[in-house]
Amino acid sequence: MQSLIQKYNVPGPRYTSYPTVPYWDSTTFSEETWKNMLTESFKIYNSTEGICLYIHLPFCESLCTFCGCNKRITKRHEVEDPYILAVLKEWQLYLDLLPEKPHIKEIHLGGGTPTFFSPKNLTILIQGILKESTLSPTYTFSFEGHPNNTSRDHLQALYNLGFRRVSFGVQDYNIAVQIAIHRIQPFENVKRVTEMAREIGYTSVSHDIIFGLPMQTLECVENTIQKTKELLPDRIAFYSYAHVPWIKGNGQRGYSKKDLPSASLKREQYEKGKKALEKIGYIEVGMDHFALPTDELFVSLRNKCLHRNFMGYTTTQSKIMLGLGVSAISDSWTAFGQNVKDIKIYYELLAKNEIPMYRGHFLTPEDQILRQHILNLMCHLETSWDTEALLFPELELVLKSLEEMQEENLILINQSKLTITEKGKPFVRNVCMAFDLLLQRKQPQSQLFSMTV
Repeated sequence: MQSLIQKYNVPGPRYTSYPTVPYWDSTTFSEETWKNMLTESFKIYNSTEGICLYIHLPFCESLCTFCGCNKRITKRHEVEDPYILAVLKEWQLYLDLLPEKPHIKEIHLGGGTPTFFSPKNLTILIQGILKESTLSPTYTFSFEGHPNNTSRDHLQALYNLGFRRVSFGVQDYNIAVQIAIHRIQPFENVKRVTEMAREIGYTSVSHDIIFGLPMQTLECVENTIQKTKELLPDRIAFYSYAHVPWIKGNGQRGYSKKDLPSASLKREQYEKGKKALEKIGYIEVGMDHFALPTDELFVSLRNKCLHRNFMGYTTTQSKIMLGLGVSAISDSWTAFGQNVKDIKIYYELLAKNEIPMYRGHFLTPEDQILRQHILNLMCHLETSWDTEALLFPELELVLKSLEEMQEENLILINQSKLTITEKGKPFVRNVCMAFDLLLQRKQPQSQLFSMTV
């Protein structure tokens, strides 16, 4: 396995979309065409699947240096009111555009730190979103909470609005690691919010754990999982730290590669962590996710309806996802569009009644076929080409490029189907890269992505 890690540990996308953002063709993008494509998709999918909303709440009181999200660091909570009003204004622009009331299937509040905002303002936000919408009978609302500042009032207010899932960022309980990533967060804080959420009635509590962090040893990961066992969250995201200081700015420049675990140690952290989680009773779902058998995420995997989009893995199959807030990305299934990242420009565009997008991509027929293959691999660790809709001219070349992986027993190819083996699970991103024709045709001149292993 060590030699395979060395061989396949290369920069590669996490594939929350295809094409990946660096390969969008924004030269042909226009807001008017985006609106038309969104409207057409909405007519097809709104009544049958509903739509998803991702709302980006960017403010944080302090900088966590591991974080790759678009955020704004401030302790001034007077920024809350204008931002909530702006997001609701953006939502109104979509309501004015769409031909009927949206059927909302899913809402996710991400950040930044959603619990930076007061329970009152979060209530104003969600009530404003729901005011002119129809709720799907099986809707799912979730949010990301910081264990240090999530209060009972936050949890109760959002529960009253229909939220039943909450995700808490744990990362690692070791104090040396916490100091390195500027996230001092005692176990007692995580225990407090986890227990409060359950007392209130949340049916799915998730913890995020990261491996490969600066100063992190194998013992750190093992200790974090042992403490996690005490709380037994319903779902766990156990994922690799992405060291991309050339993209994420000064935060990740506070430490260097020598402070990070080696590729082999990083993989050992994952493998040992995975075994510990499975021993507790968790089941691996897709890539880097684990769930108890009672959690919706595992149920979706078992029922072959797991989905993946810009929010990561989701139990919702909706093809339309609207992103509200700075830097949020929207997906009409035939097109992507991303909002501006600067809050000042975001406000200025909304003041002019303009949807605040600055770039996007219209998916070609080839893009849509490859997207489905990559989605199949990321969600179900297999894909097939037994229908004409999944065939593409370069398929034979793609399969030829995967011959070595088949010889190494990482994948199995039978007639019209490819399956990633148990041994090949750590290399799912590498398999997807073979189907990423845009990446194959134009290899980046500089490193765009984190390492795959």
